[in-house]
Order: sequence, then C-alpha cells, then structure tokens
Amino acid sequence: MTLDRPEQLLAALMAEAALGYPAWLQRRVRHPVTWAGHLITAMDRRWNRAGFQLAGGIAAMLALLAVGGGIGWGVERLATGWAGMLGVVLLATTGLAQRSLWQHVSAVATPLERGDLASARAALSLTVGRDTAALDEAGIAAAATETLAESFCDGIIAPAFWFLIFGLPGLFAFKAISTADSMIGHRDARYELFGKASARMDDALNWIPARLSGVLICLSASGGWQIMWRDAGRHLSPNAGWPESAMAGALGVSLGGGAFYDGEWIARQTLGDGPRPVPADLRCALRVFQRACLLLWLCVGVTGWLH
Repeated sequence: MTLDRPEQLLAALMAEAALGYPAWLQRRVRHPVTWAGHLITAMDRRWNRAGFQLAGGIAAMLALLAVGGGIGWGVERLATGWAGMLGVVLLATTGLAQRSLWQHVSAVATPLERGDLASARAALSLTVGRDTAALDEAGIAAAATETLAESFCDGIIAPAFWFLIFGLPGLFAFKAISTADSMIGHRDARYELFGKASARMDDALNWIPARLSGVLICLSASGGWQIMWRDAGRHLSPNAGWPESAMAGALGVSLGGGAFYDGEWIARQTLGDGPRPVPADLRCALRVFQRACLLLWLCVGVTGWLH
C-alpha cells in the first residue's frame, strides 16, 4: 500500500504544522532554502556582470529549475516502500511554512498587544523587507498582516499546489525560484536585468496559487470577496494583491499604502476601505490564517478521497 500524492501532501501539511523545522536540525544541517541561497549567491558572483546580466539571469533561473527539479526527481526515484514514502513526506515539509509563519507573525502580535513597539518592530524586521524603525502601531500591524497574507500564498499554497501537480520536483523547483526572487528579484541597478527572469518565473508560478489563496481567505472569514475583486489589481505585484486584499476585506481594514524600502519611499495604493489595523486585527488575521490552513487540509483531503 502506498500513499497517493494528495495523501502525501496532507500528511506533509499536518507534519509541518505540528513539527515545523526542528531547531536541532537547523543547527546541524541548516534549512534546504539556505542551500539554494548559497547556490544563488555563487551564481550572482559569477554571472551577474556587465554585458551578461540578462543572459546570466536566465541561465541562473534555468539552473535553479534543473537543480531543484532534479533533486526532487532523484529522491522520488529512490523512495521505495513505506520508508521511502515517509522520506518524501518529511522532505515535503521543508517546502511548507505554516508553523514558521504562525510563529513569526505571533512574535509580532504578542509585544504589539502589550504596547511594546520596539520588540514588535524587531520581530517584524525578521519577516518583511520594508524599513521598520519608524513604523507606528498601525504600521506594524498592517505590515505583519500583509506579510501573513502574502506568505500564505508563496509559503504554503504555492508549494502545496506544485507538489500536488508534480510532486517533490515541482515543490523543490518552486522553492528554488521563490528563494531567487526574494534574493535577486529586485528592480535596482544590480538586479534589474540579472533578477528579471527569476522574478517573472516566480510571478508565473504564483499566478494560480495567489488567486486560490484569496479564495481560501475569503471562505475562511466568510467575507472579503468584494474588496478582493475590486482591489487585487491595485497592488504592484500581479499576485500579492489577491491574498492581501482578501485579508483587508475579511478584517474590514485598510492595508497597503506607501512604505520605505532600504530608505527609498515606494508609493503603493491602499487595499480595502476600513481604518488602519490595530493589534486586535492582527490577532484576528492569525485566526483567519489558521482557518484557511485547515480549509486547505480539507480541500487536499477531499481531492485524495475523490482520486
């Protein structure tokens, strides 16, 4: 008896939610995402040079797809019996981020509720790319809520989606491209050309998952549909606007708006109609996130049962 792919995914989602990536394992072998980061850094040093930036970026993106997909394919080929199936499930947990996302955002919510803005800013700085030093209470709550919604897509729904379609090769290839987008997919002098291929590929791989994420958030909150349909396209990203505007509508708050990134002001449109979020709204967002994860489990389970 073996587990079909939806059953493998459901087992991986449950295991990751319960265990995360254990600290003792992190200390000994580091998280696989850091391995991809080392490879991206090496390609950045070698291939990101004048006259070769665009071609080098395309080569880097193809290399990441080949390495991630190839490792996943090799593991699945070698995985036999229950031991092999268990190995596939455990490796799949490394591409999911339910527990770590909950922990990181909760680490912001707890001091924010106490009025300890310094600790909340410090915790937030570990999860967002924007400058946090000058954020007030509403700014911290909004930034944490936005990253919770966006990361629900690229840290949970997208890797789960690609695992369901292609197994470990799909999940590992997605995580490699997603890591590259976070490292080199920036519109600045150094990465405008070199990071373009990875950024566009990340947009393509998240296109369907982003919309699924928005739907799951709205279903989990019993609302937010109108704001999601109206405001999703206002975001600078073709994908992040879907889960973020769904969360804004679900909570009845306004998210988005301009922010500083590395000292540079980036103008962004507002998502939603309500007031800026308060600490209690961030806690509500965590509950919506939890229900959305459970709804994902249900959907995967039903898919396995139908299969």
